[in-house]
Amino acid sequence: MKQKTIKIGTRDSELALWQAHTVEKQLNDLGYTTEIIAVKSQGDIILDKPLYELGITGIFTKTLDVAMISGQVDIAVHSMKDVPTALPQGIVQAAVLERANVNDILVHKGDLSFFETESTIATGSLRRQAQWLHKYPQHQTVDLRGNVNTRLQKLHESTWGGAIFAAAGLERLNLKPNTFIDLDWMIPAPAQGAMMVVAMAEDTFALDALSQLNHIETEICTYIERQFLRTLEGGCTAPIGALATYNEKTDEIDFNGALFSIDGQQKLEIKRSFAISEWKKLGFHCAKEILENGGAELMKEIKEKLKK
Repeated sequence: MKQKTIKIGTRDSELALWQAHTVEKQLNDLGYTTEIIAVKSQGDIILDKPLYELGITGIFTKTLDVAMISGQVDIAVHSMKDVPTALPQGIVQAAVLERANVNDILVHKGDLSFFETESTIATGSLRRQAQWLHKYPQHQTVDLRGNVNTRLQKLHESTWGGAIFAAAGLERLNLKPNTFIDLDWMIPAPAQGAMMVVAMAEDTFALDALSQLNHIETEICTYIERQFLRTLEGGCTAPIGALATYNEKTDEIDFNGALFSIDGQQKLEIKRSFAISEWKKLGFHCAKEILENGGAELMKEIKEKLKK
């Protein structure tokens, strides 16, 4: 048996606990002893405001950062798309687990007539809202917050046509209903479907343990997507989608990234394929191209709108 029990910090939602148990099992299989410590985050407590109105990036990760820095937990498990692109001082990315389904899905109630009407679609994400309105400008969107079960319940009790979810979250909890549509046209959030484990920079024991869980292909692809996000200065709020995939046949990275206006009317998109050797700067160069082609002005507009 390895020395020292690794204390795993997690949010206390069902999905977060599923993720923590997944990491725990992988560490246990390697011979490490672990303990799960659940912490409530501000993002789970404040449910009456859209995320972008709270004005904090990392609202779901902040509480766990504090718990790690204070020594209450050794490592923390996150949905990677919730993690700010700049980690707090002293905290490092220790592992990225193999990615699950990257797609968004629309959960509906079995009646698809809402596509022909001025229906309402629920989502707590500006990225999903903007892309939905870009494709279906006749629709309205409404904010939807809470854990997965709460959001499914709210949809069931509402008059909405449907609600948008990350497929991975519903699949992990076996909650994916039969009444859904795969939104394969919607560009996912940077790092969607991936789990990140963080640790303290000087904790060599935890870092060594976690390095054995790292999935290199997922690490590279999510790095590119998050670099794209960071260069556009998205934080967690602007409507930005990004997806990098490794193409085995060509040994290239295929990248698709976009920035939208909040109302979905403007879309600045880039699609490129690069040699795998160029991955370290790929996200940066793609974002620069968007910024130079109207993205800088659009980002300025978005920030002004979100301030109001």
